[in-house]
Amino acid sequence: MDKKVLNVRTVILSDVHLGTPDCKIEEVNHFLRHTRCDKLILNGDIIDGWQLRRAGQWTKAHTRFIRIVLKKLEKRDTEVVYLRGNHDDILAAFLPLHFEKLALVEDYVHSGPGGRYLVLHGDVFDTVTKNFVFLAHLGDWGYRALLSLNRAYNAWRRWRGLEYWSLSKAIKARVKSAVSHVSNFEDHIADLARSRGCTGVMCGHIHTAADKQLGDIHYLNSGDWVESLTAIVEHLDGRYELLEFNRFCQEYPVPADPQTAELVGA
Repeated sequence: MDKKVLNVRTVILSDVHLGTPDCKIEEVNHFLRHTRCDKLILNGDIIDGWQLRRAGQWTKAHTRFIRIVLKKLEKRDTEVVYLRGNHDDILAAFLPLHFEKLALVEDYVHSGPGGRYLVLHGDVFDTVTKNFVFLAHLGDWGYRALLSLNRAYNAWRRWRGLEYWSLSKAIKARVKSAVSHVSNFEDHIADLARSRGCTGVMCGHIHTAADKQLGDIHYLNSGDWVESLTAIVEHLDGRYELLEFNRFCQEYPVPADPQTAELVGA
């Protein structure tokens, strides 16, 4: 069964958080099914090991995500690069690993028509995550509690016919310390890319999607698939674009019958 797909050189996504109830799994699966790429970069926190060790929720749809990626690797001849994040830090002891077209690494340099881009999750610049593990887990618990509250609030908004609204994104945009943290994070990431002789950098971690210039460095953050629902794509001409899921669905709509997507596959 044929379907319309977006053909690009590279897809970069991060922070899917498989194993959590807040992962927008149907949306990210739809996105992956409707993209074809030479390279797929999974930039950290794809699987949320922290939640799975506590009381995570792994569903068939989460397994379907893994199957879609493996199908791209096996049948579409897609190169897959998986970078360790802080929530899937169990991988750190085994990196780097290479299996034909699958690579599991700490960081990566992606070369394309637009130059060399440093790719890393970004948690190395989060001092709480790096140096105070207990506080990092406590912060994660608070974030999950906030997301639970947000789910309840948005269920009420749906009942009222209103669109989705993110409480955590609103807090990050308005609280001075959160805005300062994001700004400092971006500056540190840009400095590292500059020191590596790269023209740009791609990261995730802070769940704040971005596509902008920081001086001479092109800064890209792929956002997340918990709230932002965003990914970075490198088009065939070497141009990078930050894609939002809602906008993506205007061109590649979600089928009315969920079984149709299963029949079409990845």
